[in-house]
Amino acid sequence: MPTLTDLVRDHTALTDTDLEWLHALVSDWQLLADLSFADLLLWVPLRSGETLLPDAASERRPGARRGAAGRRPEPAVDTGAQVPGWVAIAQMRPTTGPTAYPEDLVGKIVRTGRRGLIDVAWRERRIVREGDPEWGSGIPVREESIPVRRGAKILGVIQRSTNLSSARTPSRLELTYLQSASDLAKMISEGRFPVPGEEPNMVRSPRVGDGLMRLDRSGRVTYASPNAQSAYRRLGYPADLVGEAVGDVTAGLCDTGEPREEALSVVLSGRAPREVEVEAHGSVMQLRTIPLVVGGTRIGAIVLCRDVTELRWRDRELMTKDATIREIHHRVKNNLQTVAALLRLQARRLQIPEGRAALDEAVRRVGSIAIVHETLSHTPDELIDFDDIADRVIMMAGEVSTPETKVAPKRTGNFGVLPAEVATPLAMALTELLQNALEHGLANRFGTLEVVAHRYGEEAGRRERDGAPVWGEWAGAPGGRAPRQGPAERDTAEAAGRRLVVVVADDGVGLPADFDVESSDSLGLQIVRTLIVGELGGRLDFRARTGGGTEVVVDVPIEPHHRPGPPRP
Repeated sequence: MPTLTDLVRDHTALTDTDLEWLHALVSDWQLLADLSFADLLLWVPLRSGETLLPDAASERRPGARRGAAGRRPEPAVDTGAQVPGWVAIAQMRPTTGPTAYPEDLVGKIVRTGRRGLIDVAWRERRIVREGDPEWGSGIPVREESIPVRRGAKILGVIQRSTNLSSARTPSRLELTYLQSASDLAKMISEGRFPVPGEEPNMVRSPRVGDGLMRLDRSGRVTYASPNAQSAYRRLGYPADLVGEAVGDVTAGLCDTGEPREEALSVVLSGRAPREVEVEAHGSVMQLRTIPLVVGGTRIGAIVLCRDVTELRWRDRELMTKDATIREIHHRVKNNLQTVAALLRLQARRLQIPEGRAALDEAVRRVGSIAIVHETLSHTPDELIDFDDIADRVIMMAGEVSTPETKVAPKRTGNFGVLPAEVATPLAMALTELLQNALEHGLANRFGTLEVVAHRYGEEAGRRERDGAPVWGEWAGAPGGRAPRQGPAERDTAEAAGRRLVVVVADDGVGLPADFDVESSDSLGLQIVRTLIVGELGGRLDFRARTGGGTEVVVDVPIEPHHRPGPPRP
């Protein structure tokens, strides 16, 4: 389905400024459709020389019947319109009445003369109304055409079609709606709506059915819908709004002694287009003012109102929940740092080197977890940019290398954003692998230590993997000398979900000849295996690096890993 922008650029000669105006109009024309109880179709002229398809020539005006006795004949082609045809770029149905067009007409192209009222409105630059309703598929439809003006330029024509099948004696509410719709239509034809410079209408702005008030030039209410009256009762105003200055009434209801917006009375008097929220007696109401300016004279305003109390309470509950979660992470980080400080003090008092080394390792493990909680305390959700955490863990590992053989670990590639349940065990495992490489692979010697990260299973990650420099051999490395997976197996793994591969590589002494990670009695390696394989459901592989040294490959799913629960009875 082509978008409004696509249709305008493909079929018309309108400029980008014209396109912005049409976007602003379409973003807010649900208001006109609801007030009119009518469907809206926005037609714009085709550029000169545009090729018309054969079916465009046979397009008929909705409801027109060929050869039917007593029916109006189809209008002849209007050569004065100066455009080859029209393309429908947007459509809107009313929420207050039945639709006249159940089918989608966006993208339809018609030749000049097939929609006679559009041609007249375009040529004469005025609103054109049809006297008698047309009949199509047994439905009476009243047509009207509204030129869309921006400055001195006519951009297109709105076709307003009202389904008259459910016509009845109009109520006071319906008459007010229709009068307001007529005023808005005049503003569109004069280039006064949408209001130039006004911010685009937000998705949650009040709708016509939420509550409507019609104001006169002085800002007094001439009509208030039942929903608007009920909304003000919840704010604490039990009397009838008709005849009251709604700006003064609203300002009085919100006068709690606290600082408030000084322009509230001015805004709600209908002098300026704006959206505001007011709160009183535990209720929150959203108000939108639309000044009505016809023929250069302000004749009044429309005020739409909506009770958003429940929405705002939910928003506040979510904000409170997010703040509580961040505060919890902050306190956990502080507690972990306190534990690390206590362990560090205890290590200084020990005279046994093995005990002091064990406590130092515990301090590093606790510190890696604290880094994750510190990051979570600054984010509104449970997603973490792991690159910052990895850099801090790598820097922390480099600080413990001996001054005589200073090793500066480095990172290649990007970890990206990871969920917290993946980031915490991965940070601890990375700490252990770096510490193991420094203590065993690069002990008492100069060397290089590198962490390489790759994401795959997604298009962006696949491009990164194909172009990133990879040090050594690992499963899936492009051009690897001894890949552990074939192309078919690798494609199957990628199709199964997004994954992260981390390679910790050093050029140290290498692995012992009889090394086996599963039978190793090293506490650090047991922790890594438990975290990567058991908790994250990933794969762990230790191997000798070509040219000397060791590579440790960690392959984990990026999505949170859910282990199967106990079998059902």
